[in-house]
Amino acid sequence: MFYDPMIAKLIVHDHDRPSALARLREALAETRIAGPKSNVAFLERLIRHPVVVEGRIDTGYLDRHLDQVLSSPPLPGALELTAAATAALLHDEAETRAQAARSSDPHSPWAIADGWRLGHSGERLLAFEHDGSHILLHAAGSAGRYTVRSEDFTVDVTGARLQHGWLSARFDGQARRLRAEADPNEVHLHDSERRWRFRRSPAFRFEGEASGDSDRRLLAPMPGRIVLVRIAVGDQVEAGQELMVMEAMKMELALRATRPGTVAEVRVAEGDFVEADAVLAVLD
Repeated sequence: MFYDPMIAKLIVHDHDRPSALARLREALAETRIAGPKSNVAFLERLIRHPVVVEGRIDTGYLDRHLDQVLSSPPLPGALELTAAATAALLHDEAETRAQAARSSDPHSPWAIADGWRLGHSGERLLAFEHDGSHILLHAAGSAGRYTVRSEDFTVDVTGARLQHGWLSARFDGQARRLRAEADPNEVHLHDSERRWRFRRSPAFRFEGEASGDSDRRLLAPMPGRIVLVRIAVGDQVEAGQELMVMEAMKMELALRATRPGTVAEVRVAEGDFVEADAVLAVLD
């Protein structure tokens, strides 16, 4: 049995279309659904598409041009990564203070999570998983004042605060305010246009798969049913070639190869229902 897994409808109104769209963007930016997968990020991209803004969309547009809306968002840059690290550091420091307050010696120096070292400022390693990539950052400082660096950048952070779902700070002297939530497992950011989800992970780990494996796998972009499989093990495919078709959200989605290769595995059959991010096929 297949059904439309609707969680909720979001309806806004205002005196004209631009004002209503602005209100809709704001409402979506404040939406967070924890647990089940959702299409909130997809809807945020959709309402910024020119055909929606200009009122030219029709009921068949997504079937014809879904690739435009499902295009991968840009990779996080220095600002997003530094903001994620800052939110994680502030969360960890607050948690350490709360644990110290509940202990028998709340003023012990061992309860301070500032990375202090004798003779120099200690560094903490922060690791995130994002879109199949393992990101390692070095952070020095405490109490809202940090230096965050990677192999590609160094950013100084001052005046950082994480309160009521907002992160405010100066990044290299530039004041920014972003929606942010942090916990021991994840950091969520929203910059009023895009949302970012960083999963926290150990800084050091065994690399069980090669770093290039992410583009070898064909992943389901959302939950849905596989209606057509066009490949078999051993087939040669080209970049952009249609490999499968899935039905989701009452639409048919063409799933294409991101690079040329040979089909090593096909893990689904026609009629299978799959979850978002499920591996459907693997290329060599």
